[in-house]
Amino acid sequence: MPVPDLFRDGMARGWKTHDGSRLDHDLTLEADVVIIGSGAGGGTSAEILSAAGLKVLIVEEGPLKTSSDFKMLEPQAYANLYQEGIGRMSKDGAITILQGRTVGGTTVVNWTSSFRTPPQTLEHWAREHAVKGHGVDDMAPWFERMEQRLGVAPWLIPPNANNEVISRGCEALGYHWKVIPRNVRGCWNLGYCGMGCPTNAKQSMLVTTIPAALDKGAELLYLTRAERLLTDGQRVTGLQCSAMDERCVAPTGKTITLKARHYLLAGGGINSPALLMRSKAPDPHDRLGKRTFLHLVNFSAGLFDQVINPFYGAPQSIYSDHFQWLDGTTGRMSYKLEVPPLQPALASTLLGGFGQENAERMAQLPHTHMMLALLRDGFHPQSQGGAVELRSDGSPVLDYPVSDYAWDGVRRAFQTMAEIQFAAGARSVTPLHNDARAASSLGEARQMIDGLRLELFRTRLGSAHVMGGCPMGEDPTRSVTDSLGRHHQLENLSIHDGSLFPTSIGANPQLSVYALSAQLSTLLAQRLKAL
Repeated sequence: MPVPDLFRDGMARGWKTHDGSRLDHDLTLEADVVIIGSGAGGGTSAEILSAAGLKVLIVEEGPLKTSSDFKMLEPQAYANLYQEGIGRMSKDGAITILQGRTVGGTTVVNWTSSFRTPPQTLEHWAREHAVKGHGVDDMAPWFERMEQRLGVAPWLIPPNANNEVISRGCEALGYHWKVIPRNVRGCWNLGYCGMGCPTNAKQSMLVTTIPAALDKGAELLYLTRAERLLTDGQRVTGLQCSAMDERCVAPTGKTITLKARHYLLAGGGINSPALLMRSKAPDPHDRLGKRTFLHLVNFSAGLFDQVINPFYGAPQSIYSDHFQWLDGTTGRMSYKLEVPPLQPALASTLLGGFGQENAERMAQLPHTHMMLALLRDGFHPQSQGGAVELRSDGSPVLDYPVSDYAWDGVRRAFQTMAEIQFAAGARSVTPLHNDARAASSLGEARQMIDGLRLELFRTRLGSAHVMGGCPMGEDPTRSVTDSLGRHHQLENLSIHDGSLFPTSIGANPQLSVYALSAQLSTLLAQRLKAL
């Protein structure tokens, strides 16, 4: 039975959408609220504001791709669905940054892991960053609301072999592990979540909140790049956009001007501060784009006699937080342990090497297990994250220096991952580092890891989680918005996305963005309806 295409059906029913690549004239539209970005923050906000009876315009730079387009093919997916065609990197090119750029944003291409914000993180924000109203008890009903809305629940199907390595190794060592909650309904367990879900099982914004908003009269503009907010110093007076070609590479020359009572920024932890910087938004205390955080990620590859087939099955279903809070909130750089799926192109990039070396590693892919460590940045004085900058053409780039404090976390994570992989039965373990080799015992691995020169480019680093850059808080000298996401200087501008986070959070962030956006959008709707 074919999977229904929600967007084709909805557009046939009269959903209002605008394809920027097909515009043959300039366009001006008006609404109550313009939402810039259609990912976790924008999509959640669109549904709630539309349901409140407000006229909503959703602006998305990327294309509209739906279940009919998702063929589980890496070249197509990476080019069409990711920022900069999956080429987004830190300023120095040493850290790969995976973010979505399509209707539904990163929720379309993430691996479905859905965690509540850790209590330690929420308490740290209140104590150290003057954040109010987002404590554990405050957020609990919003987490519950979005978990029900998006089908978030622990994965009940037995984990694939790739994920089972974590539970088996942790059991042998006495380390804690748990099952990951996933935002899916009727999942086929294909394992290609990073290329868009062809069955509509992943409860992304593409198949949940955006269709609900369109059913309530919202309008969607895609292949529409938000260039700058027009301001008078106190209010936003308009949004100027460029229509993009169908490949989302170059502007077509057509302009789109949007006017609204309120403007809601939800472009994520790099694009949101960048838009404000291009717009020369007020920033009297030089906070904009600063303290932008990644969950810096390093990797360890284990070779097993058993067949792992890391390209099949739910990509992430087991995790360990054993090392996440051992030193408290502000001790040594700590980490969460998960696995990535290994489709061939991604695997080839991560495993590295050239020619015969790479061919041999790829030939071993069915027996290869990969583990990753999410490093929790932003809680320690030596943990300041990075800064968003603008290139000469106005496009954003993240400058992300890696401190000695962070490198210490990378080394300890390498040690932990090797220990768990060997405890789970690995024949050999290779830290993903240019100078590393396959170690056949834990002792050999420990000695090698202790001797590695941990430097950019020598150590394979990446991230799929960008947070901060427009931090919230009640102290305007240290934040861009207040605790309700309201811009401190522009009275009709709010921000609802992960850029609000004062630190990284120590968990995959999508559910944190959903819940925070649901809370803030509900309050925003009440304020706008009262005007």
